[in-house]
Amino acid sequence: MITSQKWLTATAAILALGITVVTSAPLVVATPAEAQQRISQFDSIRIPSGSVIPVSYEKDKIIVTREETAPLTLTVAQDIRTNQGRVLIPAGSQIVGELRPIRRGNQIGTQFVARELIISRRQRYRINGNSGIITRTERVQKGAAGGSVLQGAALGAAAAAALGGITGDKAIATEEILGGAGIGALAGVLLGRRSVDVIVIRPEEDLSVRLRSDIVLR
Repeated sequence: MITSQKWLTATAAILALGITVVTSAPLVVATPAEAQQRISQFDSIRIPSGSVIPVSYEKDKIIVTREETAPLTLTVAQDIRTNQGRVLIPAGSQIVGELRPIRRGNQIGTQFVARELIISRRQRYRINGNSGIITRTERVQKGAAGGSVLQGAALGAAAAAALGGITGDKAIATEEILGGAGIGALAGVLLGRRSVDVIVIRPEEDLSVRLRSDIVLR
């Protein structure tokens, strides 16, 4: 049985470790009121590489094929705070990225790669982070009912095409599709296949984002 690599769920307290304040305000004599105004304007917060951001998704699971790349936007699951309790990244912020196929030895899995953090319309940051590698698969045989696999799932376009072609269930096309190539364009690759292996992702369990470089919030 192929298993997935799971990362430990991060707590806000863990995430707060190593967070630093970087002050870029000019060092000049000022009244306390002026100094406080400059601090609030110029200070930045650095969230260090290696921090883990817990995430959630509106569906219970996500299904993709081993070969497909699919766009995905996740939600920050809980407030990320400093040791003093200041909220840096509020719960509900979005992390934009994509699921990408990745090979590890003889195994092919998928990994979420994050590229942007959206806190608000005015606060958008480039980020460099990724999830663990997920290799959990489920095999669907030709003619089998896809209901148990699809229940509560979002589908990559290739996975939707594969499952629809194998099961003959045209209603699969009405499920939430993550994007990518159209279902019709993928139908040809399924001719003659008796089964298909798909990767099944549990977002809250599998997709926590580990930063690969610092984020500086201003």
